[in-house]
Amino acid sequence: MARKCPRCDSENTDIARFCSHCAAPLPDVDEIVPTKTLETPIEKLTRGSVFAGRYEIIEELGKGGMGRVYRVEDTKLKQEVALKLIKPEIAKDEKTIERFRNELKVARNIRHKNVCGMFDLGEEKGTHFITMEYVRGEDLRSSIRRFGQLPIGKSISIAKQICDGLVEAHRLGVIHRDLKSNNIMIDKEGNVRIMDFGIARSLEAKGITGAGVIIGTPEYMSPEQVEGKEVDQRSDIYSLGIILYEMLTGRVPFEGDTPFTIGMKHKGEMPQNPKELNPQIPDSLSSVVLKCLEKEKENRYQSTNEVRSELKRLEQGLPRTDRVIPQKKTPTSKEITVTFGIRKLFVPVFIVVVVILAGLLIWQPWNKRDNLPTGPDKLSIAVLPFEDQSPEKDLEQFCGSMADHIIARLLKLKQEWRIVNWPSAMQYQNTAKTLREISQELNVANLLTGTVRIEGENLHVWVKLIDARDNTIIWQSPYEMKVEEIFTIQGSIAGEIAAALKADLSPEEKSLLVKKPTENLKAYELYTQGRWHWNKRTIKDYTKSIEYFQRAIDMDPNYALAYAGIADSYVLMESYSFRTLQTYSQKAKEAAMKALELDDSLAEAYASLGLIKTIHDWDWEGAEKDFKKAIDLNPSYATAHHWYAEFLVIQARLDEALEEILKARELDPFSLVINSELGDIYLYRREFDQALDVLKRTNEIDPEFWVLYPSLGEVYLNKSMYEEALAAFDKLSEGISETVFSEEVIGEFFKYLTNNTDALKQFIENRPESGGEDPVSLEEYKMQLESLIGNSEALSDMVKEWKQSRVGDVKGMWHARVYAKMGKEEEIQQILERMIETSKLGFFPVNGNIAVLYFLLGDKDLGFLHLEKAVENNEFYIRGLKVDPLFDDVRSDPRFQSLLKRMGLD
Repeated sequence: MARKCPRCDSENTDIARFCSHCAAPLPDVDEIVPTKTLETPIEKLTRGSVFAGRYEIIEELGKGGMGRVYRVEDTKLKQEVALKLIKPEIAKDEKTIERFRNELKVARNIRHKNVCGMFDLGEEKGTHFITMEYVRGEDLRSSIRRFGQLPIGKSISIAKQICDGLVEAHRLGVIHRDLKSNNIMIDKEGNVRIMDFGIARSLEAKGITGAGVIIGTPEYMSPEQVEGKEVDQRSDIYSLGIILYEMLTGRVPFEGDTPFTIGMKHKGEMPQNPKELNPQIPDSLSSVVLKCLEKEKENRYQSTNEVRSELKRLEQGLPRTDRVIPQKKTPTSKEITVTFGIRKLFVPVFIVVVVILAGLLIWQPWNKRDNLPTGPDKLSIAVLPFEDQSPEKDLEQFCGSMADHIIARLLKLKQEWRIVNWPSAMQYQNTAKTLREISQELNVANLLTGTVRIEGENLHVWVKLIDARDNTIIWQSPYEMKVEEIFTIQGSIAGEIAAALKADLSPEEKSLLVKKPTENLKAYELYTQGRWHWNKRTIKDYTKSIEYFQRAIDMDPNYALAYAGIADSYVLMESYSFRTLQTYSQKAKEAAMKALELDDSLAEAYASLGLIKTIHDWDWEGAEKDFKKAIDLNPSYATAHHWYAEFLVIQARLDEALEEILKARELDPFSLVINSELGDIYLYRREFDQALDVLKRTNEIDPEFWVLYPSLGEVYLNKSMYEEALAAFDKLSEGISETVFSEEVIGEFFKYLTNNTDALKQFIENRPESGGEDPVSLEEYKMQLESLIGNSEALSDMVKEWKQSRVGDVKGMWHARVYAKMGKEEEIQQILERMIETSKLGFFPVNGNIAVLYFLLGDKDLGFLHLEKAVENNEFYIRGLKVDPLFDDVRSDPRFQSLLKRMGLD
């Protein structure tokens, strides 16, 4: 008996175990249960025939789990498209068709060069069909079957393009859910297109899993899909990891005789390291693949942008000959929807080229209107991450920390020079850019480069100080010492740099260069890892950095820098979580004071104290004193200038604030937070065009950096660009969803509820209904919460709907500002009601935001009632009272002046 493939309907021999067409596992003969529906085939269309009075059949492309696919000519648009006929057993369910229709409405919004466009869902004489963009080429699965393992460079190139398409889809809230190598088309120029967005979700319904229809693809399913749980972008990242694994090794990580067997492996079996199957794979690339394949989605990359950044960094480390750059496709007559001649094509292309060339001549990473120097000063330097020359290539973090600590020693010297801070210098790890390009981007004359190799207990370092303006070597030297003598090497290198730059060092400065931060090498390594995470600037990484700093202190209780690191982490955890948690500020203050007790020359500790006194104590005189002390100790410490600028903004000393933030950016030109703050200051100065310019360019560096979106939205609002403002506020709500409602915050929220009966009652009253069941008693509910604390998966499941509702409130809160300009008062009132419910919980401080909405409605009395509560609770929002345009209409009110007086800001 012939065996029909349940996925693609192909006929196979009765002894075959896998489909000869699509490689899907075949059921045993006795498992094949023909049904009446499956025995009724969809009418096969022949070449030249016309379907639905519009689509002329050119050829059949294949058949799959949903039905047959044809290449057709759309006779109305004169364009080739793909036509997919849906099997009757799928199409007979009206809810499924409606789900298809709704999903395709969203999927059609994806317009990206790496995504196959979805067009429409139609019906012809009872046969439902989908039309989509036709892509010439071969699917990735076929390429892998033909060639086996793909080259490293080609695999990375394909994966990067998949990431590009997914980034856009995820930005629009579309999850693929059935990403696999079969759904990736590659044309002859190497360009990638992701197929079938909007289809997999539509099939996820009861009653659509009958014989012959497989939902999803077991080999590519994430563990949460196997378990039938809700999926998000991290499920697509897992599938992307499978595809990357498959390209590099020629096989998927989990195989089995049945979908159930494969699913169980996804849930409980660790994948074999791909490097064991292909020794040519770099360790760093294996790590990327395995991180994508983490069982717990919290342990994977959290966005496809993160994956792409890692792949880009790895690609830059490949030899140029191994890199693959897809070619741009030359449009043909059938691939262009609108007919036009060569003259019409040439004119716009010529204009675009002229504009791009003009932009390259005029635009620099940060243009001169922001008062940056027009050329590098001779006494300026960047210490680049050292190159790892070990055979294993496993010293990347060590190489970065070498450069970071040399910079730290140089920053302590009170010299008239400019040193680029580490966050901007680290951007050039494994870069393919030339030294001249780097020096121009960082606006420095000198670059220090180096190599590192460790053999046993011996450390080999070679450094060069280069004048990048003419590519001459100023000084170079090898160092060969024991690993435990790393501090001696760092001090010697810093001293040689100072000598080469003709610095006249005082005896005190010379002692600072050779001073050891700790005698414990293990503590130093832990501190280095802590700073590595701190520089990533996320709540999750701040939590990790504190863990590393504390472990460093456990190894060396007198390690002052580790205490300063804890202070830095706690003070920013509070700011980034948008909550007022006195415990954070108290812990930050205690750590900073301990750091200064051990070493009163630490600029980092003084800067942290200054920020704590600014945002918590309202000790304006003490804060300014600490900031100035930090800058005096370390004039090149960008963070001190940045936080001092924030202090000056609160004081409405905007000219001084602009001067400080420009100093900070000169020292750390690629810092997202510093550039975002510069945009804020231009906003507060009512220089909206300059604010927009800076914020848009910062956004181009990292579109996932959501912290700038409030300011970007406010700028658009002040320029009456309402659609753009709404889009910016949407991006803000996405970022807050991952930050304010992170795993750490959810855990703290539940602890808060268990200790606050009134808040718990309010939460139960407003929680989403669960299956219509009556709520359990207050005490039982409290016990449930206590048992869930620490169980992130259970916590997330329990509050998922409530969390989505709160995220909707956040989005509405910011949208309301736009609605006010548009005269939509009814929408604002609805948003206000939800915000007031949230405020009753007492955990998330929203009184300042509620006050703004009342002011927008013209109700000053209720506005000031909530603004007073915001001041009383020291909410994040009140920091902009003296400068934010949102308060312009009430700034002259005596009640406003009274609040400023209470804060010491009158």
